[in-house]
This record gives sequence, C-alpha cells and structure tokens, in this order.
Amino acid sequence: MLRTDLEFSMLPQLGTRPVRWRIADGLVPYEEAVETMEREVAVISDGGDELVWLVEHPPLYTAGTSANAMDLVQPNRFPVFATGRGGEYTYHGPGQRVAYVMLDLKRRRQDVRAFVAALEDVVIRTLDMMNVRGERREDRVGVWVRRPEKPLLTDGTMAEDKIAALGIRLRKWVTFHGLSLNVDPDLDHFGGIVPCGISAYGVTSLVDLGLPVMMADVDIRLRAAFEAVFGETTGET
Repeated sequence: MLRTDLEFSMLPQLGTRPVRWRIADGLVPYEEAVETMEREVAVISDGGDELVWLVEHPPLYTAGTSANAMDLVQPNRFPVFATGRGGEYTYHGPGQRVAYVMLDLKRRRQDVRAFVAALEDVVIRTLDMMNVRGERREDRVGVWVRRPEKPLLTDGTMAEDKIAALGIRLRKWVTFHGLSLNVDPDLDHFGGIVPCGISAYGVTSLVDLGLPVMMADVDIRLRAAFEAVFGETTGET
C-alpha cells in the first residue's frame, strides 16, 4: 500500500525551480559519473537548479563507507571503486537503472532519514505502477519484494529479495549518489559481493519477477513517482 500521509514529503519550498531531469545515453563510466556529480553538487550548492541524472554503468562494484573487505567475494571479477556514499558493497551494470539524485535539502527538508525514506517511496510508487509490491524494512535500507514461491528462510519467515538499493552522501545539505533499481541486470553478477552486507536474502529484478519491461517504460514511471514525492521536473522526456 502506498503512503497517503506527508510524513516523508520532500516537496520544495514555494518558488523553487523544477528539478532538471536528465537521461544519459549509453553506458556511463563510473569515474565520469562521480566527476559529473561533483560538478553538479557544487553548482547546486551555489544556488543552481537541482538535478536527477539517470544512467546505466558497465559492470562494476562500489564500496560504500561501511564496506567490509570480506564481503568482496570475487575482487578480480569487475572493477571496484571506493565511494563516499553510505552503505556497503553494491553492484552496478547494464539493465540496472541508477538514479543520481542531487537535491538541496535546505530548499526542502533538512532531514536525512526522511530523505532516504522518500527515495524508498519513489521506488515503491514506481513498482506499484507495474503491479509489484515493494516494501521497506526498518532494519534494512532499500526496497524489498516478498517471494512466497521460494523456500522459507532458516528462521521460518518468508523469503525476500532486494530489488532496489540506496546509498547517499550529503555536502552542505546537497545530496548526491542515490538509488539503483534492477530492471534486467545479470543477477549472477551480484555473486561477486555480499550485496549491502546482507547474506540472508537474495536479489531480484523486474524481469526476474516476470515483467519484461523496457528501461524507457520504467523511466516514465520513475519520473512520475519522483514528482509525486519531490515535486515538478523539467527536461528530457
């Protein structure tokens, strides 16, 4: 069920210009993405317009500030990048929609936990438009789907798979990094790490759940969900 209250609303102050919406062509090297975010965050911090940048990356692993070296199971499989975002190891690759969200929380709500919950709401709303029930967990950041067709976990609870990961960083209350939603990545690639340091649960994607959707269709729904939580966007369609 979607939230109907305003507990995690991150709508901007009156007079704030729409968020720029940009979709990258092709696969964006991770180093290029970081350099671009650094430039954009500096512009936004100086009063420039906010930005959401949608990309896909070539196969790679990133290590957040809490990453445990033991969770890098296959260190030579893909390039590994240390990053200043929160969280642990995660995978990025073709078929995964990465949304780099660069917003000035001084124009919205200076509450990091509310911002993370709002990003989760964006994913949950996006999935809901495709008849997939995504859920948040208080003890696990990200968005999860229940898998009743799979064997129960060792504690007797229903199996769950992660469909979206979150990792953020703030500088002077401007956010960067963001979220990744698994549309149709090679799920075997997640086997080189313990995703987000959690080994008891699996990883899934929209295609794995039986939805052969195109990335462009997901992007349309992602934008609508973002606008419902964060406000108007402008730019690419």
